[in-house]
Amino acid sequence: TIEGPLYVAGAPESVGFSRMDDGSESDKIDTLFIEGTVTDTDGNLIPNAKVEIWHANSLGNYSFFDKSQSDFNLRRSILTDSNGQYVAQTTMPVGYGCPPQGTTQFVLNKLGRHGNRPSHVHYFVSAPGYRKLTTQFNIEGDQYLWDDFAFATREGLVATAIDISDEAEIARRGLNKPFKRISFNVALVKEQPKAPSTEVDRRRASA
Repeated sequence: TIEGPLYVAGAPESVGFSRMDDGSESDKIDTLFIEGTVTDTDGNLIPNAKVEIWHANSLGNYSFFDKSQSDFNLRRSILTDSNGQYVAQTTMPVGYGCPPQGTTQFVLNKLGRHGNRPSHVHYFVSAPGYRKLTTQFNIEGDQYLWDDFAFATREGLVATAIDISDEAEIARRGLNKPFKRISFNVALVKEQPKAPSTEVDRRRASA
């Protein structure tokens, strides 16, 4: 599905696990763990796959473009571990709308369309010998889930955030309050000779 305009290259990289948020919103929004595996289409695990993840904060803003946030807040690159697994500790993203006075919303107004997106998380997933995947999941329960102005909601890409309140599991995660968990597994397609590239050549921000 769509990449969107708000990717920033150069996010911090780690293996297996990363905390994505800087802690500035941990007292006012739920903690979220996103975890899954990267495999090929036959189910074979892919260690060392690069999982790039980025999403908005509780105000619907993205770091780098929102200068009030710390560098690379809610942006990370996680290399899958020897079991093909990745885990990201972050905060629950929220949906957001186009800037009301911006040109995109101006055009949408002319079309009689709103400019709202549901809460979502963006992904690039890549590994040598496989076709790069650009995707995202939208989160179940958002009022704009099936009315995304960008038409990016897809069957199979709707994630459910499960509430975790078990005290042992909370302690195992090093937390002191309940949290939410989303499972999102990825299957990469092997590169094919003469197939069009899945790398999109476009201007992107980097930091």
